Amino acid sequence: MENFQPIDIETEVQVPIQAAKGEIDATFISFSGLREPHFAIKLGPADGPGVIPLVRIHSECVTGDIFGSLRCDCGPQLHEAIDRISTEGGYILYLRQEGRGIGLNSKLRAYKEQDKGLDTFEANRVLGFPDDARDFNLPAALLKVLKVTQLRLLSNNPDKLKSLIENGIDVVSSVPTGTFMNSKNQKYLEAKHLQKGHQLFNS
Repeated sequence: MENFQPIDIETEVQVPIQAAKGEIDATFISFSGLREPHFAIKLGPADGPGVIPLVRIHSECVTGDIFGSLRCDCGPQLHEAIDRISTEGGYILYLRQEGRGIGLNSKLRAYKEQDKGLDTFEANRVLGFPDDARDFNLPAALLKVLKVTQLRLLSNNPDKLKSLIENGIDVVSSVPTGTFMNSKNQKYLEAKHLQKGHQLFNS
């Protein structure tokens, strides 16, 4: 884990945001005790008797989330999560782990390697990085600070599911995200499915 002191909620503030279905209310939550400014977004009726929140663990992707890059599916997954969670109630954990944890500059270098024919994991290895450098223990710690110990996980990534369970989070169900494929990200999605077991296809 990246923190060196106890994690706690630092600030909670309501921020209206524009979503596909119009303006919605969101509560942005920052944390103290972290080296990186990870944050949570609370959407919809996330609390209350009988409510099991829907949670999306989303790693920052500047190129996809902000600029709509077609080389990945990050932007569409984030916007899908905002729409679904604002209706069903829950949280988005927005983790500052760009490029599966290698940072923006290195991710762009990896893109150059992919342009030579390598898949996303091969490109990381050529640059001396692991397939995935993210800290998957961190989300469980943040969820516990939010007092979320039972949830429905909005994800196709089996590593996220496994880590939450191993860290004592009761994952009632795993809810798949959509498969947002286009001609520019097909090889990327196929690599995630075939090499890491992401549940992106019916086969």
